[in-house]
Amino acid sequence: MTNIVQNAEAVLERLVDPILGVDFKTAKMIRAVDLQADGMLNVTLRLGYPARVEGGKRAAEAEAALSAAGIKAVVKVEQEIIAHKVQGTLKVLPGVKNIIAVASGKGGVGKSTVAANLALALMHEGANVGILDADIYGPSQPTMLGVHEAPDSKDGKTMEPVESLGLQVNSIGFLVKEDDPMIWRGPMAAGALQQLLKLTNWRDLDYLVVDMPPGTGDIQLTLAQTVPVTGALMVTTPQDIALIDAKKGLRMFQKVGVPILGIVENMSVFVCPCCGKATPIFGEGGADNMSREYGVPVLGRLPIDPNVRQAADAGIPRVAQAPESASAQIFREMALRAAGAVALLGKDYSAKMPPVRPLERK
Repeated sequence: MTNIVQNAEAVLERLVDPILGVDFKTAKMIRAVDLQADGMLNVTLRLGYPARVEGGKRAAEAEAALSAAGIKAVVKVEQEIIAHKVQGTLKVLPGVKNIIAVASGKGGVGKSTVAANLALALMHEGANVGILDADIYGPSQPTMLGVHEAPDSKDGKTMEPVESLGLQVNSIGFLVKEDDPMIWRGPMAAGALQQLLKLTNWRDLDYLVVDMPPGTGDIQLTLAQTVPVTGALMVTTPQDIALIDAKKGLRMFQKVGVPILGIVENMSVFVCPCCGKATPIFGEGGADNMSREYGVPVLGRLPIDPNVRQAADAGIPRVAQAPESASAQIFREMALRAAGAVALLGKDYSAKMPPVRPLERK
């Protein structure tokens, strides 16, 4: 009987999770292998990333591998998204397990569109997700997510996130008129970001996606140094001028100890709707070159798709509007790769550490 369990464990340990890119043993996915009286094995696997779709796939793969080895088993998959280590001595934010910063070196590369669809994709895959619009000078998420109401405050001090399309949302755009310019100096804008982040009562989020402003100025540095960021995702186009600035943003996060989850290449190619010819309008190979130079993966390549733009302008991003469309599928695959990169990071132990107090003199 013991041999059956050991053989099953050996089979499972050799399987590779395609989202994580490592075997089940390295990923610590095998939670239990129990032999029943009738000779059937009950196997429990744990996924550290959203498992609504992928859970069934991992279970089927495990059962097939065990069956091929002559072992009858029923495989159950559990989702357990934990809080992961953040930079320096910072502690994980209450109500938020992981913060994913979506950044770019320059504007106009589609960062906000990627952030909105990334958040929705993570939610559709089974996670509790929020999004913070940190672009103080040009908030886009109220329009993209189709919500413009001001956040409620129950105590006059903190804010309740606004609900939209299943996401918890907050943005400076909820607090000012759409055409009011934010004529603030850097420190004031950075302070507003801190308040939006820390005075919002986020409720049990697996991921908080932060839509960063472009560049590497005060707000970006404040976020990178004082906010517990789990990992950052860089958005660029293949164009050299965009890549130059994206590299600067990537290096900024690296210097303050924030892991880079990967690169998203937006507007990678245009496919003619009439003849089907693919044209790399902004060049090609940029994200791959950046990936090789800095040793970070390319999470996804998004073609120029008018439907994505139209959906964002209409206040219902493509992942929510047409979740089975080709572009939505790319966003969902990208989101899973980002969540997989987070799952491989070290576990956060700051919440378990007792506070340090000075000894009283006798």
